[in-house]
Amino acid sequence: MTATFILGGVRSGKSRFAESLVTATGLERHYIATGRAWDEEMQARIAQHKADRGPSWTTHEEPLDLVGKLGAIDGEGRIVLIDCLTLWVTNLMMEEREMAAEFAALADFLPAAKARLVIVSNEVGLGIVPENRMAREFRDHAGRLHQMIAANAAEVYFIAAGLPLKMKG
Repeated sequence: MTATFILGGVRSGKSRFAESLVTATGLERHYIATGRAWDEEMQARIAQHKADRGPSWTTHEEPLDLVGKLGAIDGEGRIVLIDCLTLWVTNLMMEEREMAAEFAALADFLPAAKARLVIVSNEVGLGIVPENRMAREFRDHAGRLHQMIAANAAEVYFIAAGLPLKMKG
């Protein structure tokens, strides 16, 4: 297996840690951004992230067809950073996609990938029970997806306060 899965809270240092793992490999760097710029603040965040990564990364914006994009760019000598799965889950929910099928397709892709993969996601199951149905469904979907990805990843890290805790591998 060639996938590394990185979980943690918001602003915990997940992306910074993931980018450092990718950079250390010396492989051709690809970044799949799953977020959508719904407002000016998100547009500014995305622009800042691109600027911070610099020109040594090829960025692919893919809010829905994550497995299709992975298949299109998969190859030896490459490393792909996916940031982040929770934004992808949100996009799938908003488009009323078949979650189980989408999740299974991603989990099934991991062991077959030629490129190394680094996957980032927000751990959302450590807080209080959300007050509304959609938020509870989101939390449940994310939890199921995280279990599937962790089972199919060679390494799993949990990040808190910028510190990585290796959980698997």
